Amino acid sequence: MSHLLDKAKDYVSEKLAEMKKPEAEVLDVDLSDVSRSCITYDAKVSVTNPYSTSIPICDITYCLKSNNREIASGTVPDPGSLKGHDTTQLDVALKVPHSVLLSLARDIGADWDIDYDLAIVLIVDLPIFGNIRIPINSKGEIKLPTVSDLWSK
Repeated sequence: MSHLLDKAKDYVSEKLAEMKKPEAEVLDVDLSDVSRSCITYDAKVSVTNPYSTSIPICDITYCLKSNNREIASGTVPDPGSLKGHDTTQLDVALKVPHSVLLSLARDIGADWDIDYDLAIVLIVDLPIFGNIRIPINSKGEIKLPTVSDLWSK
C-alpha cells in the first residue's frame, strides 16, 4: 500500500514540476516622487500569465539593497490580478528614506547614483494548488534626484 502512495506522490510531484507558472521580470526602476520623508522609486514589473483565467495576486513584497545593506523593504497588499493569457504591467513603489541615502554617500560618489539589488516576490493564488511564490531579482543603478528634481516637486 505504501508503494502505491509513493507512486501517487511521485506522479503528482512530476506533474507539478511540469506545470506552467506565471513568469515575471523587472523592466525598469525610475524616480517617481520626492517628498519630505522619502524618495519614491517606481519598479516596473512585467508578469506573463500562461493561463486562460485571471489569477489574483495576494501580495507583492520587496527588498531593495545597496552595498549589501537593506535600504528599503515593504509589502504591496492586494495589488490586483493577472489577466488571462496576457502580460500585466505592475508598478511597485519603493520608498527610500532620506536618512538612508545620506549613509550611502560613498557609493553615490561622482556619478550621483546608487548600485542596487532588488528582490521582489509575487504571491499569486492558483486554484487547487494554493499560493505560489514568484521570485524576481534585478540589479542595476538608480539615479538620485538632482536639485532641479527637488524644486519641481
